[in-house]
Amino acid sequence: MPLDYANIYPERSRRRSEIIMENLENRIENREIFKNAPRTEPERQHYFIGQCRKSVKKRSEELGRPLFFRCVTFGCQMNARDSEKLEGILEAVGYRKTDSEEADFVIYNTCTVRENANLKVYGHLGQLGKAKKKQPWMKIALCGCMMQEPQVVEKLKKSYRFVDLIFGTHNIYKFAEYLAEVLARDEMVVEIWKDTDQIVENLPVDRKYPFKSGVNIMFGCNNFCSYCIVPYVRGRERSRRPEEILTEIRRLAQDGVVEIMLLGQNVNSYGKNLEQPMTFAQLLREVAKIDGIQRIRFMTSHPKDLSDELIEVMASEPKVCRHLHLPLQSGSSRILKQMNRRYTKEQYLDLVDRIRRAIPDISLTTDIIVGFPGETEEDFQETLDVVRRVCYDSAFTFQYSKRSGTPAAAMENQVPHEEVQRHFDQLLAEVQEIAREVCRRDEHTVQEVLVEGINEHDASLVSGRLSNNILVHFPGDASMIGTLQKVYLEESRGFYYMGRLA
Repeated sequence: MPLDYANIYPERSRRRSEIIMENLENRIENREIFKNAPRTEPERQHYFIGQCRKSVKKRSEELGRPLFFRCVTFGCQMNARDSEKLEGILEAVGYRKTDSEEADFVIYNTCTVRENANLKVYGHLGQLGKAKKKQPWMKIALCGCMMQEPQVVEKLKKSYRFVDLIFGTHNIYKFAEYLAEVLARDEMVVEIWKDTDQIVENLPVDRKYPFKSGVNIMFGCNNFCSYCIVPYVRGRERSRRPEEILTEIRRLAQDGVVEIMLLGQNVNSYGKNLEQPMTFAQLLREVAKIDGIQRIRFMTSHPKDLSDELIEVMASEPKVCRHLHLPLQSGSSRILKQMNRRYTKEQYLDLVDRIRRAIPDISLTTDIIVGFPGETEEDFQETLDVVRRVCYDSAFTFQYSKRSGTPAAAMENQVPHEEVQRHFDQLLAEVQEIAREVCRRDEHTVQEVLVEGINEHDASLVSGRLSNNILVHFPGDASMIGTLQKVYLEESRGFYYMGRLA
């Protein structure tokens, strides 16, 4: 388990960002852009946004057209939210968004949970290298979890010299500063931090939807599941101050947002490292008091930390959506111990029973890994038993992916691929059969739907989601987008409904 340097060496932790900033200034030949830069955040980043705006304007005038950017996101909701921040800064400095990867600035926000995610990024980079030969002024940036792996950065520095900027998960708030350096010179900029205790507020954000938004409440993870790389690349848990979270949500409500998703690697452990500790349940109650917010979602919940207090808040607060993502990973207590999940099959099932007693109409979804090292047929059958007893609305099923740097990667008894595939196919069939039946429960009832957009396949229909997150399609038009509508659910089609206005 990595050492908590912030606690062991507090003076080093306080000075780290200052030292990194000084090193950055010292290695830049063109220091003019740093001469008047503030020392405090977020003022420093706003200053560099202004500097970048000048550079982008100059290049745009030289080319006789606007400059365009493309942001590609891999991975989880946390990465998606980070990308909204990156896009907000790029738009603030004068770039315009495009779907073309032959843009003037391309940034990949990477994921490293599974090995094939890394391979996908390398494949895309090969194409970008060709594009950059056609337009040498093009800038390419890489950030996110994959960049926190030293071997990845070394490979990029050696084999992908055309990349202009590489930074990680801990210093994403300094994007404007790094962008200013990249625009000022033609050398690769690499800035990876091993950890940080900083959370910088009030930087630009470009939301994907005007009516709903993710809100980070914490960063990092302390759980160290044996198969997972996330704590090593995202760092230790850091909770945002509740007043800053609530202020952000109030601003979102004033801007027309009606649904928010509270985000964290493990939201149930929110608040433990605050000067004045606050539970996630207490935060949820405060969020529910904000006028204008009509739906509250959150993820992800770790079963070991889900409290009776949180169950009570979910049951009593009508704004909290009737959907809970509760990762199981395995139904075998023996495998769960090897995974370092810190709960048993029996404890998980007891938790589900308590949730269902308090919230009978709750929709439960989950994550399940098949083929963890040492998993036997008996272990797999234990997982199937949980699936049958819980009756999930849906499950994200994964074949175990060995990640270098995690304890599980060094475990003996790696399961043969043929056996993993057989179990995976069996699990997927079981999950889908159960889900088809479970998702029919609201058929022929009137439910509230948040309309998210025009249906992709039929322009006469709109699509939206129930409180329990199930998709609904019904006749409507663009004026309904972002509104809550009463819809009669005429027919269940497995994993979505067809309906009509009630």
